[in-house]
Amino acid sequence: MIDFKNVSKEYPPSIAKESKVAIHDINFSVNPGEFVILCGRSGAGKTTILKLISCEEKPTTGDVFFNEINTRDVNKSEAYKIRQKIGFVFQDFKLLGYKTVYENVAYALEAFNFNSKLVRDEVMQVLELVGLEGKADRLPKELSGGEKQRTSIARALIHRPEIILADEPTGNLDPYHSRDIAKMLLKINDTGSTVILSTHSKDIVNSLKRRVITLEDGRIIRDEEEGVFSL
Repeated sequence: MIDFKNVSKEYPPSIAKESKVAIHDINFSVNPGEFVILCGRSGAGKTTILKLISCEEKPTTGDVFFNEINTRDVNKSEAYKIRQKIGFVFQDFKLLGYKTVYENVAYALEAFNFNSKLVRDEVMQVLELVGLEGKADRLPKELSGGEKQRTSIARALIHRPEIILADEPTGNLDPYHSRDIAKMLLKINDTGSTVILSTHSKDIVNSLKRRVITLEDGRIIRDEEEGVFSL
């Protein structure tokens, strides 16, 4: 499903600074239905990998394949089609503050021109999955941090993506809500979606008991099934 082959990504220098190598000559694959944790300190290259998968960035050298498509060769239209197969979950939620929970999730379907009944059925189904069916009319300011992140997850799920990319989704949450979100991602993985989770949380990594790819200074230093936090 996802293949990185000798991939490096270098960003050009900013004013009075040298260029930055975000990842260096990395190789790994992710199979359909896997749950993979990208583990590493801030700046280790985790987010860059997620951006390469979603075609937000292209490698400086090497090749990234999504369902056997070399993302180096895709144009904007083809990149958009790839992103339609991906659900994104972010650390800072990225919810629209003036829209309700229901509206934030339904908003992701507007581009597909579904009829209103189908939209409602789909939205309420995913809200039930994440345990928010009773909060559909709440605004983000009326939610806890964990509820905001569950809304973000519902929005990521609404178009039935093949893969979920979760970039530090527990970074702004307390330990209780962090565990709740981790369990939610496992539940999603059990439905068949591939999940790639970026985190530097020792507790989350050790509790999930899934494949762990550990990064340090842009290089993969470990790739272990049922890995543990080892930085």
